[in-house]
Amino acid sequence: MSPKLRVGVMISGRGSNMASILAAAEAPDCPYEVVLVASNNPEAPGLAFADERGVAVWAHDHRGMKRAEFDRLVDAAMRAANVQMIALAGYMRLLSPEFVESWAGRILNIHPSLLPKYKGLDTHARAIAAGDGEAGCSVHIVTPELDDGPVVAQTRVPILARDTPETLAERVLKEEHRLYPAALAKCAADVLRSGNPA
Repeated sequence: MSPKLRVGVMISGRGSNMASILAAAEAPDCPYEVVLVASNNPEAPGLAFADERGVAVWAHDHRGMKRAEFDRLVDAAMRAANVQMIALAGYMRLLSPEFVESWAGRILNIHPSLLPKYKGLDTHARAIAAGDGEAGCSVHIVTPELDDGPVVAQTRVPILARDTPETLAERVLKEEHRLYPAALAKCAADVLRSGNPA
C-alpha cells in the first residue's frame, strides 16, 4: 500500500469542513490521512467528532497567550504527530508569521469567497451588497498575509435574487465540503510525487 501524507487539521468550532476531510480520507485511494485535529478552543464540538472517529486530538485555550507563544505549542503538537501538511478548517485565529514560515507551502485554508475578492469576514454579505452575480469558495496556500496566498482550487456559486447572507452561506458551505477534500488530496498527491514529503 502506497504511503499517505500525514495531515493535521486545525479547527475552532464544529469542524464541518474537517468532517468532510475525514470522510474523504476513508477512501482507499485517498493520498492523505488525518493524524491530528488541533484546536484553540477546548470546547470545540469538532474535537469530539474527531475523537469518536479515532483521530488524535489536541486542544489548548489561546486566551491570555501571545500569538507566537500559542503557535509554538501548536507547532510542537503537529511535529510530535509527524504531520506533513496542515489544513485550516474553520480555524478562527490568525497564525503568527513564524508559524507560517516554518510550514511554508504546507498550510492550506478554505475561504468562503472567490479570492482575491472579499478577504476576511462577512464575505457573503459583501458579495450581495456589491451586486455580484456569483460567490463561491477558494482553497489557498497560507502566507503571512490574511487570505492572500496562491489559490489552488475554486468553486463558483450563483447568487440568487432572493439570497440573504445566510442562504448564500449555506449553499457555499455545501460546495466547501466538496472542494476542500479534493483540493487537499491533489496537494497531498503532488507532495508525495515530489519525493519531498518531510
